[in-house]
Amino acid sequence: METRVEGKPTRLASGFSDNLSDTCKMGTPNGRGMHKYDDEIPFDSEINYHQSESSLVEVLGSHSGESLTVHHETLAGIVYRSIRVVIFSNKLNLLMPFGPLAILVQKLTAHLGWVFALSLLGIMPMAERQLAFYSGDTVGGLLTATFGNATELIISIYALKSGMTRVVQLSLLGSILSNMLLVLGCAFLCGGIVNHKKEQVFNKATASVNSGLLLMAVMGILFPAVLHYTHTEVHVGKSELFLSRFSSCVMLVAYAAYLFFQLKSQRSLYVSVNEEEGQSGNDSNDDESPDISKWESIIWLSVMTAWISILSEYLVGAIEGASTAWDIPIAFISVILLPLVGNAAEHASAIMFAMKDKLDISLGVAIGSSTQISMFVIPFCVVIGWIMGNSMDLNFQLFETAALFLTVIVVAFMLQEGTANYFKGLMLILCYLIVAASFYVHIDSSE
Repeated sequence: METRVEGKPTRLASGFSDNLSDTCKMGTPNGRGMHKYDDEIPFDSEINYHQSESSLVEVLGSHSGESLTVHHETLAGIVYRSIRVVIFSNKLNLLMPFGPLAILVQKLTAHLGWVFALSLLGIMPMAERQLAFYSGDTVGGLLTATFGNATELIISIYALKSGMTRVVQLSLLGSILSNMLLVLGCAFLCGGIVNHKKEQVFNKATASVNSGLLLMAVMGILFPAVLHYTHTEVHVGKSELFLSRFSSCVMLVAYAAYLFFQLKSQRSLYVSVNEEEGQSGNDSNDDESPDISKWESIIWLSVMTAWISILSEYLVGAIEGASTAWDIPIAFISVILLPLVGNAAEHASAIMFAMKDKLDISLGVAIGSSTQISMFVIPFCVVIGWIMGNSMDLNFQLFETAALFLTVIVVAFMLQEGTANYFKGLMLILCYLIVAASFYVHIDSSE
């Protein structure tokens, strides 16, 4: 280092910042380090050094203060904040009072049409998506789909206990059709309109595997129906049920293997486009954070699941009465109305993520939910019915199976490019309108 007589340097020492860093690491208790060039550090640099020290103390102090504030937050404050976030942050939650109102109407008037309608409205806000923030897009979409399908599973179990096997089949079929056509269509449409200046993309690997699993589910549902309508059973009335139960067990094994393959074995292949951008430093959504903690989300999910189970009992008991009161076929109520209203909060989540250009989560909610219903919920209900002594099978009848097969084919073609736009979304929505109109004029052969 070169210095003048009066102590002012002609140039700064090379690697000054490195020496300063070493000085901080080797500091004495008073905060100053011992260095052989300590007396040659410029006076104005010393001022900057002390300012940096004080700034560091201020930053650490502020963070410590925040930590202390969080630590000393009272239990009442945590509960109040959690209730405020979960109940009042979503306008859809304004429908929650309709649940208790449905129970009150059932007790006072026993008007099943109103009980059914109010129960549907009360169930609508029950899907919670906060856990998606605590994981990647792939796991977040899976969690959102799983807790969104809790409604269908609970309703199905109550219907099985009541011996309403056909309602279980139709409602689960309607959930698949609704998620694949309406939910995915609305997500593509809204996401394409909001992000019209660029092409939206998603992970083709995930979409391709889900499409394959959906085709496998169609195979499992198709063969019992073909066996029934061709009258080629070895043991009439028994072979169809045996095939359904065997296929259900195989489908459950396949879904478990799929989860292991996606989340453990080949996890790197299913990193979403947004996660890849975040790893490369190009993530533009870092400002989004969860409103409540992970454990608060789990508690709220447990409370909502318990409340759904209560409302589901009233809902299932009012289906036949609502069909008679409104003069609407049970098939239309089960395939269209139950999934349309019961999955409303889940639909809103898929659309919201698509508008934020997070299509991988939207596909996890829409296609992942359809895959989960077809490969897990439906086979699980067959197994549960088997345990209950209920003869539920995979014969969904010819008309319903054809609707499912054509839907899977259409959606598979839409997903093969790995891109999305508003026109694809519009086509999917129009396809759903055709399906809804078909079930409105369709008389279920089991009735």
